[in-house]
Amino acid sequence: MTENSTLTSHPWFFCGIGGSGMLPLALILRGLGAEVAGSDRGRDQGRTPEKFGWLESLGFTLFPQDGSGISSAEQVLVASAAVEDTVPEMVRAKELGCPRMSRAQLLSELFNAAPQRIAVGGTSGKSTVTGMIGWIMTALGRDPTIMNGAVMKNFRAPDAPFASARVGGGGLFVSEVDESDGSIALYRPSVAVLNNVSLDHKSLEELRTLFGDFLARADVGVINLDDAETAALAGHAKRLVTFGIDSAEAEISVVPGSIVEGPTSISAQLRDTVGSNPTLSAMHDLTLKVPGRHNLANALAAIAAAKAAGIPVSEAVQALGSFEGLARRFDIVGTSPSGITVIDDFGHNPDKVSATLKTLKSHPGRVIAFFQPHGYGPLRQMGAELARVFADLLDPADHVFLCDPVYFGGTVDRSEGSERIIRLIAEGSTSAPQAQHVPTRDACGEAMSALARPGDRIVVMGARDDTLSLFAADLLKGLK
Repeated sequence: MTENSTLTSHPWFFCGIGGSGMLPLALILRGLGAEVAGSDRGRDQGRTPEKFGWLESLGFTLFPQDGSGISSAEQVLVASAAVEDTVPEMVRAKELGCPRMSRAQLLSELFNAAPQRIAVGGTSGKSTVTGMIGWIMTALGRDPTIMNGAVMKNFRAPDAPFASARVGGGGLFVSEVDESDGSIALYRPSVAVLNNVSLDHKSLEELRTLFGDFLARADVGVINLDDAETAALAGHAKRLVTFGIDSAEAEISVVPGSIVEGPTSISAQLRDTVGSNPTLSAMHDLTLKVPGRHNLANALAAIAAAKAAGIPVSEAVQALGSFEGLARRFDIVGTSPSGITVIDDFGHNPDKVSATLKTLKSHPGRVIAFFQPHGYGPLRQMGAELARVFADLLDPADHVFLCDPVYFGGTVDRSEGSERIIRLIAEGSTSAPQAQHVPTRDACGEAMSALARPGDRIVVMGARDDTLSLFAADLLKGLK
């Protein structure tokens, strides 16, 4: 990206700078030459000190979350809508008259200013598809700027251990966009990718409106015909590129019977239809280093988006062969000497948990699933659907452990927690897995370590808590 003087002419302050949505945005601003400081409750609590040490090594000035970092009316405060007005930074910024922007407002301003813009939306798969498109464009020399909510392994390096963003100079901006707070309405994409539409943070009626308008604002819509809700929104797009594993009429589709799944990979033959004539099509062999049909669907979305942006399908397919995946997306931490594998995963809503469990159950071995709910509110919203996923996809030999929902402070109704989900799992199926509520995460770890035997897969799932990766790594060490 070229420097934007309106963004670099004043200092910035990020409240919650270590968050998965805030950190890459801060990296992009810093890469443009802006002066960026910040604070984070996680830093004050001593969580993930290596992340905050790395930010300071890059030139970010970090403060305790006590308001001391807000010292000038010229600073622009960036804070998510979830940050309460009582947080010291909010109080101090109001006293000084500092302008305030939400994360989404800043990201959309950066995104909309780019000459070419690819936005990735949908309930699940956004981060992976964004990473895949970003890697295709990087491998093919398009030098994109990439905004992601997860660390992209292809860009991770000793001096960039938390590579959830990339600053490029090619005039192309690739970003995932969020529907959970309605901010998807702020983006004006050249290419709008819609993976799927299902219950998460909003009702389906709200999602249909948000995603329909998202497609309507784009020059080209890229949609998943395998997903009925997404396919029903096709009429909103000015122009379409379609994809689907099981939809033969899709422009990018999979040849039936060609899928080969491995424990850590998946391959298939793709059909690229030229125009609306199915006889005018080209075949391409795709092999991914990441497993699961959901990742095959993610790859089709990325290839279709690249095609919509003018990239030959053959080149996009070849580039994806070297895509390494994302941290915490079916991320294999390791296998113990006794043959117990630990997997770190971002699964936190019914769709994501379902994709992870289906991938695990497509291969032999018992599953021990640990789930840390990412809040009391989301647990109330999607708890019944989540319990049904565990009950339907796992067997009586498998185990599910839920600790209490993550809670970092603030005002929230904590009257109903994980024990409800355990009850619903037991009630959900006559062949449900063995499910337990163990309040603390450490106690869950001890119980799983004692239970595990050779051939088991332990999967750690949850969101909004970077220490889950440390928990997974410690689990593996304990098994050794």
